[in-house]
Amino acid sequence: MLAKTEERKRQKGEGKKRRHPGDDGEGGDRKKRAGEEGEGSQGDGARKRLDALSVGYFRRVGERLGEGFDEKEEREMFVANVLTEVKGKAVVVAKDQTGSITLQRLLPLCSPEQVAEVLAELGDPAGSELKNVSCDKCGGHVVESAIRQISRWSESSQKETPGTTEDDDEKDGCDALEAQVLSLSRVVRDNIAEFIKHVHGSHVVRTLLHVLAGCIGPPRTESRPGPKVHNIVPQLTDFEVPTSFWYELKSLTEALMDNVNLSVVDSVASAVFQTMLTVCHRKRPKLCKQLLRRTTEYLTSRSAAPGVSPLLVFLKDPASSRLVETIIQLSDKSLLRDLYKNHLKGQMVDLALHSIANFPIQRLTAASAKHKMFLTLFDELIQGIESILAAGHMGVIVQLAESCAESGEKQTDLMQCLLRAFHCAEPGSRHVSCLPLFMSLLTFEVYYHSDTAEGDTQTEVPLSSICYHGSRLVQALAKFKERSLLLSSLRTLTPADLLTLASDPSGSHVLQALITTSSDKGRGKILKRLEGQYAAMACSRLGSRVLEAIWNSASVSHRQGIAQELVLSESQLRSHQFARHVWSKFALSHFTHRRAHWQEIQAGESKKRKLFSDILA
Repeated sequence: MLAKTEERKRQKGEGKKRRHPGDDGEGGDRKKRAGEEGEGSQGDGARKRLDALSVGYFRRVGERLGEGFDEKEEREMFVANVLTEVKGKAVVVAKDQTGSITLQRLLPLCSPEQVAEVLAELGDPAGSELKNVSCDKCGGHVVESAIRQISRWSESSQKETPGTTEDDDEKDGCDALEAQVLSLSRVVRDNIAEFIKHVHGSHVVRTLLHVLAGCIGPPRTESRPGPKVHNIVPQLTDFEVPTSFWYELKSLTEALMDNVNLSVVDSVASAVFQTMLTVCHRKRPKLCKQLLRRTTEYLTSRSAAPGVSPLLVFLKDPASSRLVETIIQLSDKSLLRDLYKNHLKGQMVDLALHSIANFPIQRLTAASAKHKMFLTLFDELIQGIESILAAGHMGVIVQLAESCAESGEKQTDLMQCLLRAFHCAEPGSRHVSCLPLFMSLLTFEVYYHSDTAEGDTQTEVPLSSICYHGSRLVQALAKFKERSLLLSSLRTLTPADLLTLASDPSGSHVLQALITTSSDKGRGKILKRLEGQYAAMACSRLGSRVLEAIWNSASVSHRQGIAQELVLSESQLRSHQFARHVWSKFALSHFTHRRAHWQEIQAGESKKRKLFSDILA
């Protein structure tokens, strides 16, 4: 199989420039000798390198794996052949970049017994070799990939199946893999401080925690995530684990708690403790509650200045503040109340103004929304809202608004405070300017280029400067019970401004939130202002999505008005890359040729939507 792949590669690369064997010259030899001498000086811990022939072999294996297999027998034979080549030099292969990548792709195709054999070869009776591989930048990925494979057989191994030889072999393989995972966990516990501080070894510990608890996320990759997925929390998949894993998880968490001091001084170790708390909260709630209490007791018992809670110091530290965030997010009501009452009360504004501590304050504001303590927390934070705005910590303000929307409390107080902060509270005629001010996070004088704060008139300024946090703020305010100020302000915008809002990456979310949450009467007033802009919205990448959201929440009469305007631009819409989808989803061809039937269909959809909304309400 590899021979065929090699032949294809030779034919494909015949026209390419080949590298001359002498290109490396003596420089390559010198580098090789220097590396051998440098690593040889470390004694028995010298790093062995995979020879060039083997590197080429594993590169071709990786290419063959990328092509896939048509038959199960072919795949099993290929895997067995590759593992034969790995046998006896698994450590060297795992520590090589090419070998590591190939093994990571191969292990998901292996049987549990084969995975167990790879793990066994990576270790030694003393466990030192397994530790070295786990803490290697390439080897650590292989160990993670190997222990993750147990999730594929845990469920099938516990099902009642006829006692065939194949089933017995698979059960034996699962037992062997279970033993290897437990062996790795013992090595980690014996060297816990070294593992959790190591930039690569810590990832093995975090994956081990997931596996022992019975929940895993997507595999770790070396590639950097794109901007759209960078802050997305990875989805975890639950699976059944052997009983031995539950006891081992308890032992591993005890070993970690014995080194809890590292969680506040080392950012790498802090990430391990965050993972421990997160997976235990998901799979072992009672254990998580104990761990949260013990971690909090440690953080609040350190020495600090007289009269100052040590927790305030940890909140301002880059390494420990993230751990505190996790604790706040996972804590129950009693622990949250204790943290606020005994350590944070009276310090909220100062912490919200701090460049690092403001993030845990956001988590606390979010976590307290369901409890009575939010009222006290709100009263404290609202005193410094202008200072927080001036510091640029908009995350605190946005979270405060979202918590008000969730709790249903203090909504009027926050709205009035924001009106004062943006200088549009007095005189009352300035209220209609609040929407562009909130979205741009600019005061009345700055936005309208006014030198004085007197007077209630302003020159008309085209909508601009819409920012991300301003959009988030208005979206949170749109969930308030009383939204009349925002809707009145929206209705004062010109049709051109509404089109700008619908086509803006941040503003489009605002327009969608305000229109879809309005009553039919209020929605009709806004749609009246949008008349003449529907075709332009349909031809906008973002505007077309807003138009679809409006359509889904509109009544039959409003849909008919939108369709009546859109069909006038049929040729433009049907040929446009975005608008053609609008034309299809709104069934505008049907509207043009069979209007009565179209109206009947729309009326049916409207009744269904109203029925489901009544049920959900």
